[in-house]
Amino acid sequence: MPKTFQSIGLIGKPNHHGTNLTLKRLHHWLTMQGFDILVEERVAADIGPQAVSVDLLELGDKCDLAIVVGGDGNMLGAARVLARFDIGVIGVNRGNLGFLTDLPPDSFEAELGEVLDGKFETEHRFLLEAEVHRHGHMKSSNTAVNEAVLHPGKVAHMIEFEVYIDNDFMYSQRADGMIVSTPTGSTAYSLSAGGAILTPNLEALILVPMFPHTLSCRPIVVDACSTIKLVVSPDNGDNLEVSCDGHVTLAVLPGDEIIIKRSHERLRLIHPKGHNYFHVLRSKLGWGSKLF
Repeated sequence: MPKTFQSIGLIGKPNHHGTNLTLKRLHHWLTMQGFDILVEERVAADIGPQAVSVDLLELGDKCDLAIVVGGDGNMLGAARVLARFDIGVIGVNRGNLGFLTDLPPDSFEAELGEVLDGKFETEHRFLLEAEVHRHGHMKSSNTAVNEAVLHPGKVAHMIEFEVYIDNDFMYSQRADGMIVSTPTGSTAYSLSAGGAILTPNLEALILVPMFPHTLSCRPIVVDACSTIKLVVSPDNGDNLEVSCDGHVTLAVLPGDEIIIKRSHERLRLIHPKGHNYFHVLRSKLGWGSKLF
């Protein structure tokens, strides 16, 4: 019987001892089972000369499954690139909370073996596309899995901007910034700022002001097909930034417009059978177990 996945890519956190150990163990285990293995170039040398080194784009193009070893940050970095390819992605948790990384690093064989035998669940997560427009021209853009955040470039302080939903004016805002989050990102920065948790199956975005000047300004959930426009006041004295997943930053000047909308790209997450989102929330956030 042909395998569900034939070519497997390994991605990890560079220069991390625990990740390196797991990658070596994964590479040996998968090799013994006859899989074709490609290793992302930043960690290939740590595995040894037997590792076939490729860049992330080639890995996404040639592999059927990507295994990301690390925390959610590593998963987000890989996902922003891999979402453009028809590739499944599964994570081995070498981070802290690990909302996106299902497999335990010290005993991944049993669950991963089931996945490789075709016993898994598939979930799609949509991404955001953030664009910075200046004088009618797009100056920069990037994608985000979790959130796009407008904020001051260096020191946190109040900024002024207007918010439009599908070109309809919603409100003007004086705050330290604005978080526009996907359901995937609703358990990350958005949650820390007081936003609600959105279950991954929702086609929605949540807008969370950061320390707004007025207490009446609360987070709001809108349809995922909405186009969010943030118009930065020309009276802001300092340069600003838009951060995508906290990794990629786009420069923003006073008077710029930031367009945030759903990307056409989707991340295909692979989960072991029996994956339950509410179990993940209970275990990661310390929620109470059943009483009876």
